[in-house]
Amino acid sequence: MLRSRIVPCLLLHDGGLVKTKAFKEGKYVGDALNAVKIFNEKEVDELILLDIDATSEQRQPDFARLKTIAVESRMPLCYGGGITSAAQAVEVISLGFEKVSISAAALARPALIGEMASAIGSQSVVVTLDVRRNALFPGYSVYTHNGRKKQKTDLIAFCRQAVDLGAGEIVINSIDRDGAMNGYDLDLARQVRAAVTCPISFVGGAGNRDHMQALIDAVGVVGAVAGSLFVFQGPYRAVLINYDRPPGVRPAGA
Repeated sequence: MLRSRIVPCLLLHDGGLVKTKAFKEGKYVGDALNAVKIFNEKEVDELILLDIDATSEQRQPDFARLKTIAVESRMPLCYGGGITSAAQAVEVISLGFEKVSISAAALARPALIGEMASAIGSQSVVVTLDVRRNALFPGYSVYTHNGRKKQKTDLIAFCRQAVDLGAGEIVINSIDRDGAMNGYDLDLARQVRAAVTCPISFVGGAGNRDHMQALIDAVGVVGAVAGSLFVFQGPYRAVLINYDRPPGVRPAGA
């Protein structure tokens, strides 16, 4: 039986981990290996690692670093950043990761989704879309390159296309709510859930367990993904790697 997952998302930048707010103001929050070791002890459902520099710098993933992380991890891992070919996805999976996320590359060349699905299986292909609510008209726009490049892509139509091409999961990342810790965009979540039947996850806005429970109540089985919630503590946002799940949500493997 599928269960909702409570998933930390860590951002790799300049050799360390950062946490952003609205995709800006990256604050250093520690070392990736240290965070993985802590999350191991917390029995985390899954961990997402995103290299936020790779695509903008037009470079491939740091496979040596990913191997070091995978060796230490005792939880399912998803990696995204700089993936532009099925061969790279295969290499990431061979290191010990369960999932590979693509974003800008999928939008630039949707056929890559199918190529990856053929190479590593649909269950390992994640399409992550960074979105921002439109200011002057209804709906949402899709962005790439850390929120700097607006794409001429219809969000819902592309979600459906990605699933048709072989994506096993859709992750929606709200730029507006990134780091705000004031709750998920439930309207956005409901729209995407109504459009596709594959597993979906949402990032952006979680500030406490109630926000995660509200997301689960709104859309059913889902990946409730958060960054700030799991790396900050207290009103002054002191850095403290932590993990907790809503009382009614059992571990994904239980």
